[in-house]
Amino acid sequence: MTANKTDVIIVGAGVAGVAAGITLARAGKQVVIVERGSYAGAKNMFGGAIYDYPTKDIYPEFKEKAPIERVNKTHRYMITDDETAVTVSYNNEKSQTSYTVIRAKWDKWCVERAVELGAYYSPMTVVRELIVNDGKVVGIKTDEEEFFADIVILADGVNSTLAKQIGLRENLKDSEIAVGVKEVISLPKEIIEERFNLTDGSGCVTEIVGAPMKGITGLGFIYTNKNSVSIGLGVNIDELKKHKLTPNDLLNQLKEHPSIAPLIKGGELLEYSAHLIPEGGFNSIPKLYGDGVMVVGDAAMLVDNVHWEGTNIAMMSGMLAAQTAIEALEKNDFSAKMLSLYEKKFKETSFYKDMKTYKDVVKIVHDNSYSFLSFYPQKINEFFEMFTESGYIPKKSLYKRFIKNFVKKRNIKGLIKDVINFAKLFIGVLK
Repeated sequence: MTANKTDVIIVGAGVAGVAAGITLARAGKQVVIVERGSYAGAKNMFGGAIYDYPTKDIYPEFKEKAPIERVNKTHRYMITDDETAVTVSYNNEKSQTSYTVIRAKWDKWCVERAVELGAYYSPMTVVRELIVNDGKVVGIKTDEEEFFADIVILADGVNSTLAKQIGLRENLKDSEIAVGVKEVISLPKEIIEERFNLTDGSGCVTEIVGAPMKGITGLGFIYTNKNSVSIGLGVNIDELKKHKLTPNDLLNQLKEHPSIAPLIKGGELLEYSAHLIPEGGFNSIPKLYGDGVMVVGDAAMLVDNVHWEGTNIAMMSGMLAAQTAIEALEKNDFSAKMLSLYEKKFKETSFYKDMKTYKDVVKIVHDNSYSFLSFYPQKINEFFEMFTESGYIPKKSLYKRFIKNFVKKRNIKGLIKDVINFAKLFIGVLK
């Protein structure tokens, strides 16, 4: 490596950046990964799960060597009202495709693999701007000095000031961003497995719709780790402003819910974190490349909000950008035309196709958050309360009363509107 010049510089040591770095290093390319945090994972946050695809393509040995917490064999979907919850649970003891990890441990392990293969890693390095010559990105400028590369890969997160600098991104609207907050709560392994009905080493992912996020575009989550539980939520910033709420207030209410409080009772708070999350989905994906530059992960708004998939998409984008960089280096062509191959590769993935399938879901739910995220969760809980309890009034009379109250509360006009919106979602997914 000549002084201050390398093949590829990657800005950001999150899962997208490191996936790009290890792919390049494995191919024998000179690569530098710069990270503004004190260590990889220091500022990164997510719910808690990674998946076989594409992790095994980037880290073939991860199942045997990576710091995996649990194998997720149970998935629960909890529809909550203020005091009650309806839970749908799916269990597959043979499943080996989803794993909980703790980002501080996982990111550190991933960077170590990249360094072992020859990548140069530089933490506590703040990139102030990109160096651009004749419209082509040729390097980065830090507080101390300038560094040059044939290609720069931007993995600097949802705000990505660098992508904005070169016109690949615009300022985001509040409706395109969510804020995620999470607590990691320590509990003994045996208590976790007892409370979540888990076998040794198996894990549970719980997604929560309804209270305390009633009428707000947001979801809650619980992930089980070896000796801790991660609990949190993600809420649209636009909604927080409109309802004059803070995510921390909502998280405290979530922890106090009668169906959730027993799961974390007696636990000790280990960690609190907050992070911005891309919320715009398919319609917010910017141009992914330019002359000498590519954008990956959250910086490219690559999050599937319906399936809560961001980490695996980020890894895939980093790997594909690196594969494109390898081809560009071998051809000595770093033009936008050459690097457009990255976008073409990404558009062929199931991730891109899924994001396209759900391109209108977030907007429809956001525009109808009262009915989808408040009224119907409440009515589902009311129905099960009525259905499961015994009393002096015959069930037939209760059903009639429930239907009458249901129609009265929502009214015919509202119900027709909901049917149309459900139809839009259904047709949009299938077309």
